[in-house]
Amino acid sequence: MLRIGLLTSGGDCQALNATMRGIVKALVHKSEEPVEIYGFENGYRGLIYGQFRVMTPADFSGILTRGGTILGTSRTPFKLLDIPGEDGVEKVPAMVHTYHKLKLDCLFMLGGNGSTKTANRLAQEGLNVIALPKTIDNDTWGTDITFGFTSAIDVATRCIDDIHTTASSHGRVFVIEIMGHKVGWIPLYAGVAGGADVILIPEIPYDMENVVRCIEERIHGGGKFAIIAVAEGAISKEEAALPKKEYKKRVAARTSPSIVYDIAKEIEERTGRETRVAIPGHTQRGGEPDAQDRIFATQCGVEAALACLAGEFGIMIAQRDGKMCHMPLAEVAGKLKYVDPESDLVHEAKALGISFGDE
Repeated sequence: MLRIGLLTSGGDCQALNATMRGIVKALVHKSEEPVEIYGFENGYRGLIYGQFRVMTPADFSGILTRGGTILGTSRTPFKLLDIPGEDGVEKVPAMVHTYHKLKLDCLFMLGGNGSTKTANRLAQEGLNVIALPKTIDNDTWGTDITFGFTSAIDVATRCIDDIHTTASSHGRVFVIEIMGHKVGWIPLYAGVAGGADVILIPEIPYDMENVVRCIEERIHGGGKFAIIAVAEGAISKEEAALPKKEYKKRVAARTSPSIVYDIAKEIEERTGRETRVAIPGHTQRGGEPDAQDRIFATQCGVEAALACLAGEFGIMIAQRDGKMCHMPLAEVAGKLKYVDPESDLVHEAKALGISFGDE
């Protein structure tokens, strides 16, 4: 009997179910022994408290196109991993206990950077763990792409597309907040795909003088409207020069809901153009996975299943240079993959006249 555990950790995304389907279908098809499946509910919390359900291959039928996660998810911050909760439960020993109690042969963890750090910790405790790179932010180090990313791009791009018509009708400037606290992959790709005039991302600190100049040049050139795609974590050159603690204080002291409101207010004051804010928010995590996500999620699931059958653990499934591969968890856990300001796409966007506010 091959006993496996499945859990989805952290924020949800569109292709979690497709990935689990790939794992289970490949195991059932390739394993020489029966497969027993334990689905842990609500992420690591289910592993900590032994909250699971025994599942069958039938439970994974018909979920290729279903968004979210059939197991539920939650966040278990890595920095709090060794701090007992209010109930006094020690998290790591509890997870190890549940794993051994169920006599699992492998735990498959679908999650992003923080979740991968916890997976690596469990591997260090002697558990057979395989991680799969889930995050709409595409910021997991060691893989060119994560599942959830291309679907999120599609949602954000559709938002920009839809804003174009109302912005044009009223001659307005629209500042659109795109998900991305620490990295700017989604706003970069969606901004290019949606024809934004300005894209502001954390990796390229902006100067409002440059942003305003871009808008005014567009308007003076006959443009009736302007679209500004802004990452949640966009940062000005002035803020980027501050010590980390000082920057955090400034963010904490912000009275507006987010940076996009401050940017929109300043644009309106300095240009005299009516300016509005649009926030697609969690719709970027929702809905069906697109075709690319379904394919990549399936590839990840199959590769994870084959690694399990080959006895290869303590890894994260990845794609590098278009090839599926296995990355040691110890090498990737907790590392962020940032947008390279000198990347081809950034240079190509600038060649189109898109401003990043840096020049």
